[in-house]
Amino acid sequence: MADLSKITCIEDLRVVAKRRVPRMFYDYADSGSYTESTYRANSEDFQRIKLRQRVAVNMEGRTTRTRMVGQETAMPVAIAPTGLTGMQHADGEILGARAAKAFGVPFTLSTMSICSLEDVSQHAGPGFWFQVYVMRDRDFIERLIDRAKAVGVSALQLTLDLQILGQRHKDIKNGLSTPPKPTVANLLNLATKPRWCLGMLGTQRRSFGNIVGHAKGVGDLSSLSSWTAEQFDPQLNWRDVEWIKKRWGGKLILKGIMDAEDARLAVASGADALIVSNHGGRQLDGAPSSIHALPAIVEAVGQEIEVWMDGGIRGGQDVLKAWALGARGTLIGRSFLYGLGAFGEAGVTRALQIIQKELDVTMAFCGHTDIHRVDRSILLPGTYPV
Repeated sequence: MADLSKITCIEDLRVVAKRRVPRMFYDYADSGSYTESTYRANSEDFQRIKLRQRVAVNMEGRTTRTRMVGQETAMPVAIAPTGLTGMQHADGEILGARAAKAFGVPFTLSTMSICSLEDVSQHAGPGFWFQVYVMRDRDFIERLIDRAKAVGVSALQLTLDLQILGQRHKDIKNGLSTPPKPTVANLLNLATKPRWCLGMLGTQRRSFGNIVGHAKGVGDLSSLSSWTAEQFDPQLNWRDVEWIKKRWGGKLILKGIMDAEDARLAVASGADALIVSNHGGRQLDGAPSSIHALPAIVEAVGQEIEVWMDGGIRGGQDVLKAWALGARGTLIGRSFLYGLGAFGEAGVTRALQIIQKELDVTMAFCGHTDIHRVDRSILLPGTYPV
């Protein structure tokens, strides 16, 4: 097993992942829409927030433990749903779920995963969550929800900001499609990734396990392309949220909230949590960063619903800043994928270790030993959004 002790930050994992993962799949994960201004702002806006250092405080007995929708977690972090995860590394979703279970954080499986619900459930812990879209084929969504119930999923995440797709220039230039186009450039790039290729040769999981063989008329990758192009429903509305909540009957989390007005509608829908999220800057380019949008949403609804956020988290300091501004949970997508693409399961574990250690140490430097006692008083006035 590789010695990852010299991997000290998420950026180290990103550099290795970029070297080891085929370009079309690395770029799919590490890109935004159009000019990528929102994608960049997600992480850059965290850097503008400054912390107040406190001294002569007893720093013994620190804890970052908390709960997210009732689920105990080692820190206020869960792994976000990410599509095509099994193309960053063979069996990627299974490896991610195993690492999350061992570490004690929740893992969210995407509808657009390579490994299926049934496969991943055999390796996931009690915090096994599933993300779903509203698609035109309502019968498929009903059966998907029933499958999630059958394998013990404990919370459902409904993504609200993907009725239509924002254009991601890199995916078009790389010929990323379903199935991927075997262009000369892509084949030459694959030839430089022998470790990745060997991993893929060693697994049968190379398709969309939740869809192929389950959706009407989708028996293989060639028929999947036309199905996905037609399925995201531009008519999505709050009545659909009510329908999914009723069909699911369990904990429901709404992902993609960026406006206080929508946050109030999320509360009215009866959801258990909402995620302040701009889809990692992959949808509406020119939208504010998630951390910039967070305080207004917390102020609007923070006593009525659990407010979480994702977007731009590259370390434990970002988690602490989000918590200080009212987020009671965070989700990591790219930080998780960098670890996975770089070193598989061990890389995911390393990403979680890096984030927790930085969270723990920074919290102590700010004068606290319990995450639940942290509030915006740890932040330097004038440096954070209000």
